[in-house]
Amino acid sequence: MGKLNVVVLRYLSRDDFRVLTAVEMGMKNHEIVPVSLVSSIASLKHGGCNKVLRELVKHKLVVYERSRAVQGYRLNNGGYDYLALKTLCAREVLISVGNQMGVGKESDIYIVASPNDEQYALKLHRLGRTSFRNLKNKRDYHQHRKNMSWLYLSRLSAMKEYAYMKALYDRGFPVPKPVDYNRHAVVMEFINGYPLCQVHELQDPPGLYNEFMELIVKLANHGLIHGDFNEFNLMLDDQDHITMIDFPQMVSTSHVNAEWYFDRDVKCIRDFFAKRYNYESELYPTFKDIRRSCSLDVEVSASGFTKDMERDSALLHPAGPEEEDDDEEEEDDDDEEETVEEEVEEGVDIEEYKHAILELEGLKVSETMPDIQNEEKKQEEHKETETTSAARSDEDPDKDLKEELNEAEDECPELEDLSTSNKEFKPFRDSDSLLHMAEHRRMRTDSEGTVGSVGSCSTIPPAVVREKVRRQLTKQQKAAQRRRLQKGEANLVTKSRRENQSNIKSSMDDASFWG
Repeated sequence: MGKLNVVVLRYLSRDDFRVLTAVEMGMKNHEIVPVSLVSSIASLKHGGCNKVLRELVKHKLVVYERSRAVQGYRLNNGGYDYLALKTLCAREVLISVGNQMGVGKESDIYIVASPNDEQYALKLHRLGRTSFRNLKNKRDYHQHRKNMSWLYLSRLSAMKEYAYMKALYDRGFPVPKPVDYNRHAVVMEFINGYPLCQVHELQDPPGLYNEFMELIVKLANHGLIHGDFNEFNLMLDDQDHITMIDFPQMVSTSHVNAEWYFDRDVKCIRDFFAKRYNYESELYPTFKDIRRSCSLDVEVSASGFTKDMERDSALLHPAGPEEEDDDEEEEDDDDEEETVEEEVEEGVDIEEYKHAILELEGLKVSETMPDIQNEEKKQEEHKETETTSAARSDEDPDKDLKEELNEAEDECPELEDLSTSNKEFKPFRDSDSLLHMAEHRRMRTDSEGTVGSVGSCSTIPPAVVREKVRRQLTKQQKAAQRRRLQKGEANLVTKSRRENQSNIKSSMDDASFWG
């Protein structure tokens, strides 16, 4: 894909993004999403969904496909880019998109700007290109899934990269500062430097070589192996400061092939320095030199770190009695979450659709969700109080009567005299007075010429209603018949008439011949 064309983004309406989000939700369980499913998820008026889909196809945001079994639409990279950019704009992360900086086997990188005129780097993951399709053997994004779309895999790749970048940046590693991510787009700090493959001369090759090796060992001491530590994923600025990029393929030191990945990273740096800068060193780290100091692979759930390994690591750091109870609850919650995820994958989550729509419109979801939770809590408390009061009243009605009688006896006689005097001197609103007021009250819509009807049924006789409906239906049928009489059908009618005329003429000739 060449330059990212965002001209149409400013002209798309709210309904356009609702339909795009509906197609995205439908693609969870459908390779081709039928129009009926899109219209039901988007909740647009009849006929509005088809019109929006035609416009989106014209702008190359969705693709129409038709097969023997089903016909419908699917989201392409352009529509997925627009959904991610719209959400990031609604979050006020970026406001403009610039030129393309680089292209990789699984991503495109663009320059973007924030509302504060700060330049960022936007990385759009593009898994599924012809140069990198053997993904099941290279990555573990799919886990237990057999069938998945490239857009969903790109989303998982972006999530992993953002998690790795944030964890490494918080621990002082030389990585770009992560800003935000959405779907398959990651916004990060713009590094003013050059890839190591474009640098042909170095002031201090031995010193830079040692820094690279120390960085590999430092990553391994934190439980991570880069997996693609080469000249294309390392950047240098004017002061020869290192910046490490591209993290989706990182693996844990507990991986089965961790030693092979570690040795490959070391070999890539050694071969590049020997080939480009004619520098070879006999000193290089090995997998046995790793001294585990931090379990960063546990925090980011790196590839190769399973739940069994997590239980083994828990044995090395025993927890107290309170923490053990918390761990047991977390394990139960994890099992429940796994079963719930399998059930949710079968159907489209409407709550997730509403959440995505709120994000696209720029509304803060974090503010609306607590209000809903507070309302639910209030309703539950109200129900509990009602049930407890009803139970108490059922248990001891005699006690309640005695308490009321005692309260009535304890009332002050002076207050009773005041109430009777108020009834005498002020208009007391009892049932009779209220009826009297209702008779003489004039409503806002009442007038001398209006007459109110008490009944809730229609005053038009049902026979008249049926006759009007019948006339309307006959008019619609005639109009539909006239519309159906198109050019091809008219030609067929005239052709049949001509055949009938020729048959009549031939029969008359035959009758005259036979006498």
